[in-house]
Parts: sequence; structure tokens; C-alpha cells
Amino acid sequence: MLYHLYDLQHAALRPMRLLAEAAQHTFQNPFSPVSYTRIGRAVAASAELVERTTRRFPKPAFGLKTAKVAGETVAITERIVLKKAFCNLLHFEKPEGTPAQPRVLLVAPMSGHHATLLRGTVAALLDDHDVYVTDWTDARLVPLAQGRFDLDDYIDTVADLIRFLGPQTHVIAVCQPAVPVMAAVSLMAASDEPVQARSMTLMGGPIDPMANPTVPVKLAATRPLSWFEHTVITTVPAYYPGGFRRVYPGFIQLSGFMSMNLDRHIGEHLGLFRHLVQGDGDSAEQHRRFYDEYLSVMDLSAEFYLQTIETVFQKHALANGTMESRGRKIEPAAIRKTALMTVEGELDDISAPGQTESAHRLCASLPDDMRARHFQKGVGHYGIFNGRRWRENIMPAVREFIRKHD
Repeated sequence: MLYHLYDLQHAALRPMRLLAEAAQHTFQNPFSPVSYTRIGRAVAASAELVERTTRRFPKPAFGLKTAKVAGETVAITERIVLKKAFCNLLHFEKPEGTPAQPRVLLVAPMSGHHATLLRGTVAALLDDHDVYVTDWTDARLVPLAQGRFDLDDYIDTVADLIRFLGPQTHVIAVCQPAVPVMAAVSLMAASDEPVQARSMTLMGGPIDPMANPTVPVKLAATRPLSWFEHTVITTVPAYYPGGFRRVYPGFIQLSGFMSMNLDRHIGEHLGLFRHLVQGDGDSAEQHRRFYDEYLSVMDLSAEFYLQTIETVFQKHALANGTMESRGRKIEPAAIRKTALMTVEGELDDISAPGQTESAHRLCASLPDDMRARHFQKGVGHYGIFNGRRWRENIMPAVREFIRKHD
């Protein structure tokens, strides 16, 4: 019912959205004298805000066309090299003859946003690495006949991708994937598989949420699992490809994201209005680029979401040594061939400092020369993997760590 109401609301707002688009074009028309007045710019700015707040944002493209290798600019071709029902493995290919570079599997979070949220992460890695990215599929687009997808399936998918890419693979997990990536690497190590990742970099992930609980962690820990199932889980309508699949919808997730920093988001949109009225096109475009990405969300399968809530945030199973996957115990102490790096941000309000660093305690068998820690001052969760501090401070440390263990 939630989905039907959401779609009905979107349809009901369509006339307002079309009217706002018409007003925007009218008052921005360079042939209209009013477009050069402050009143005209104010009307156009108001119309754009109405249009953007009633629009659904489609999945963005990575749009990465070039990289710089050894001082030379080379073309990038984005190609799907492996397809699964819930995940496509993207490869950012460089031309034949490009010098060999460390192979990196960047595991994007399945937490509401598309993998393109890591565009800045990929862009910074491309110059010095051969980059592959997990592009998770919006659950409402996966037919029910393709089966379910839960946390165990996520772990299996990560392990399959490491096997597919081979033993020279370096894995980077951003946020939510930290737990399933460590689980997959642990299981492969316990079985002494011939293909194991060379290194594992965990960035802002909830390895031990109770090491420094944040607001989302406290919410997940204080509500029974039944509350989440009855409150935020709904069924995809029949007119979508994934009709009748139970999901945690993207629009509910987005409401949660926005409410955490509502004052900031309101301020940003008021800032957009001021930039448009003042004619500051560069600042307005920067706002659009960020929010085009931020407001584009995807649905998660209900099984994955609920199992993650229970396993990671309520039972703290990985940190407590009780986590299992398909009857197999997850034992990070079995990891002996995969080097470990953790990255944390001082101001992270999603996975606060201490949560990710706990991975070192769990990976007890690794010697000190196979470990690295990076604590970045002055950055929040998003700044760990995007922005200036990522490019100038964090990425070089990750690059050095990968080079050391390649």
C-alpha cells in the first residue's frame, strides 16, 4: 500500500511539476527581458526548487571518460564483465598496452544509493589502479522469478567476484559492505582457497557498531526486528518488473537520510535559491550535481535489509564471534594471506571512529606488517570516500598500502 500511495502522490503532483517547468523555461528565456531582472530570476529559482522537490531522480551515469596513467591521458571504457540477477560487475577498461596496474574490486554499498555515489572514489583510483565496481541492481527491477537476495547471497556474491578476478585482487569496501566483505574473505581463508584477495581495505564500515554507537545504530538496536518488518517493508506493485517482491523502498530510505540532517538540507536548497537569484551558475551547478546523485535511490530486498539489521546491528554477530553464513562460522582469525587496512573519519556520524578499526582485533592472525590504519581528521562519512580529503590524504594512503601488498 505504501508504494501505491507514493506513486499516487507522484502522479498527483505532476501538473504542479509541469507548471513549474514551464515557468522556469519562461523566466530563463534569454529572449525575454524579464529573465534579466532580479524578479525574473527569483521566479525561475522558485520554479526550479518546486520542480526538483517533486521530481524522481533516475540512476545517474558514472560518466568517467579518461584517466591519467604515467602522465598520459588514456580513454576509459565502462563495460559489464559479469552479470548476476542483483549485481553487475563493471570494469573501467583502459586501452590495450596500458602498463599493468593493481587490480581493485570496489564493493559499493547496498544501502539505498546507487554505485555511482562512488564516482569520486572511482575517479581518484583510476589513474593508478585497474578498477572494477559492484553495480547493485534496484530490487524493484528484479523479477520475482530470479529468487531472493539476502546477506548470505551478498557474501557469496563478493566471494564469487574475488574468484572471478583472481588472486591478485585488492578489495575495497565502502561503508555497509565492510561486514559481508570481511565475512567472504574469512570464509575463503578458512577453506584455504587458492584464490584469496591480496588486501582488504575497509572504509567507514560497521564491523563493531557498539564500539561507538551512532544514532542509526541505536535506532536499529532499540527496535525489535518486527518493527522494521511492519513499518518500512512493503511490496512492489505489479506494474514494476519486480512486482510482488518485498522491499525496503528507496523513498523511505531517502526520508531517513534527509531527516538525519534536515536543517543542513534545507539550508542547501535555500543556498541554491540564492545562487540562482544572484546568477552564480557554478555554485548552482555544484548543488545540482550533488543532489542529483543524493536523491537518486534504489530499493533493497527485504531479506537482505532485515538480515543485516538483525545480524550486524542487533546481534553484533561479527564482533561477538557468532556470525554464520549458510551454517559456516565466520572466523576472521583465519585470515592470513590478505592484508588489512581500515579507514575512519573523525566526524563520521554513520560509522563512528572505532567501529571499523575493530577489524584489527578480529583479524588476530595477521602480523603487524600486514596491517594499516588511517584516521582522517575533519571529515564525516561521505568525506571518507569523496572530496578533497579523499583525493589528497586518504587515497594516497590506500594506494601505498595496495602497492606494498601487490
